[in-house]
Amino acid sequence: MSILGIDQITYGVDDLATCKRFFLDWGLALAEEASDQLVFETLNGCRVVVAHMNQLGLPPALEAGPTLREVVWGVANQADLDRIAPHLNSEGRCIDPNGLTIRFQVTQKRELNIASAGFNTWQHKGRINAPSPAYERATPIEVGHVVFFVKDVAACERFYVERFGFVASDHYPGRGAFLRCAVDGGHHDLFLLQRPAADAALNHVAFTVRDIHEVFGGGLHISRCGWDTQLGPGRHPISSAYFWYFKCPAGALIEYCADEDQLTADWQPREFEPGPTVFAEWAIDGGLDGHTRRQKNVEGPKGQFITDRKTTS
Repeated sequence: MSILGIDQITYGVDDLATCKRFFLDWGLALAEEASDQLVFETLNGCRVVVAHMNQLGLPPALEAGPTLREVVWGVANQADLDRIAPHLNSEGRCIDPNGLTIRFQVTQKRELNIASAGFNTWQHKGRINAPSPAYERATPIEVGHVVFFVKDVAACERFYVERFGFVASDHYPGRGAFLRCAVDGGHHDLFLLQRPAADAALNHVAFTVRDIHEVFGGGLHISRCGWDTQLGPGRHPISSAYFWYFKCPAGALIEYCADEDQLTADWQPREFEPGPTVFAEWAIDGGLDGHTRRQKNVEGPKGQFITDRKTTS
């Protein structure tokens, strides 16, 4: 069986107008609009459905307020869908141990050929006679992963591994499980984290962009648009990914991410004790101001060059 990643997510929200403005600023394309629902797409056709929480038939919520209601996983073909059909209802759905509705479908995402920046290390020169790009904003490629607070991390991990073939990448023992949906793939498509309260809630949804430069460009644009940073930019040591987290009007947090580790069957899961240095190699609290390009609430330079100084006579 081949699960290819997230094909679609559905939010239930209370303010469609604000969510429309946010996701357009985020870089998604508006594909459909109705009085009670918006549908956005990433570059590869991954869909983000934003429905009013009073919409009939919307899957139940894990928590009060705006939040994620459903995650749809894409499979390679109908044969793969048929293999997991015994675990699903007639609509291809089931509910995980945390109360989240999940669905499976033959993927609707498109194959893409996207140019990204090369990187020059001491051993490998991937960019010759070419500057690195600087982005004015981000255009997300796909929904890269979702993260939930869960009531029972062990039960949730067993559910995804035993029924659908997810693979453990790393763990916080007894606290968290990083899972990828296929043996060969990015570090995690799903992260399950159990808090002391053992409650169910959305933590964040991550959107994959081309490279670290688009993480910065996207984050600076969102900052200029007036949306609030939760944390970032920064880099995660566990997955190696660069991140920038923002507060999302559709629920919890939302992330730009890039450059996560790629794993194979040879990878051996590791165990980590949670802590600041495990979560982030480095991170900027409160984000960067999109105009000054400095940490928020820190005065930026005056004049055209950072070496300009005010002179007195």
